[in-house]
Amino acid sequence: VGPAGLAIPVAGIKPDDLVDTYTAARAGGARRHDAIDIMAPAGTPVVAGEPGTVEKLFFSDGGGGITAYIRSPDRNWSYYYAHLQDYAPGLKEGQAIKRGQLIGRVGSTGNASTAGPHLHFAINEMSADESWHEGSPINPYPLLAGEQASR
Repeated sequence: VGPAGLAIPVAGIKPDDLVDTYTAARAGGARRHDAIDIMAPAGTPVVAGEPGTVEKLFFSDGGGGITAYIRSPDRNWSYYYAHLQDYAPGLKEGQAIKRGQLIGRVGSTGNASTAGPHLHFAINEMSADESWHEGSPINPYPLLAGEQASR
C-alpha cells in the first residue's frame, strides 16, 4: 500500500542502485530507520518523487539537518527529504511542487556522516488532520525499486 508512480528522488539513481534500509537499526538499536537512504555524491539534485505542497522546511541539528516535508495534493501522504546540502533557490513553505521539480541537493547535514552523503527519504501515511511531523511510516523501497519506479 502506498502512492503509485513515485519517481526516484535523486537524479541519476536507478532502481537497482537502491538498498532497503527501512528496518535498519538506528541510535544503537533504540529505533528503526523507517526510511531509506539513497547514497549519492554531495550536490546531486534531489527532486520531488510526487507532486505536492511544501508543508514544512525545517533544520534539525541532531537529526535530519536541512529537511523538507512535502504533502500530497490529496493530503494522504507526506514525503520527507532529509540531510540536504541546501534547498532549491526560492523554495518556500506553501509552494506547489511538481513531480521531478528540484527540492535541494544531496548532503550530509544533521546527524549524517560527511563520509557518506545521502538523501534520507521517508513516506508517512497521513490523516487529513495530522501535521507535518505526524503520520504512520511506510517503506518507500518497494515503491521506488519495483515496477512503479520505472514509470
